[in-house]
Amino acid sequence: MANQVKKGAEEKKQFAFSKKNYILLITGLVLIAIGFLLMIGGKSEDPQVFNYAIFNFQRITMAPIIILAGFVVEIYAIMWRPKSS
Repeated sequence: MANQVKKGAEEKKQFAFSKKNYILLITGLVLIAIGFLLMIGGKSEDPQVFNYAIFNFQRITMAPIIILAGFVVEIYAIMWRPKSS
């Protein structure tokens, strides 16, 4: 009887995430990092001169969209469960 209880407890132990979950988590983190890297720059060499490069498409539109995509991938990675057979 004690062996059956141990055997049943050992069969139920599983990791919370599968390999696919971890791959998706890393992919989401990479997307978030790329988005933040795309926001870098746009400073002016001379503090007295304003640089309009901070308002370009890359920093204002593309980088936030990539960061949001990274967060969506992260949420999907956390919520995804393999189909049990």
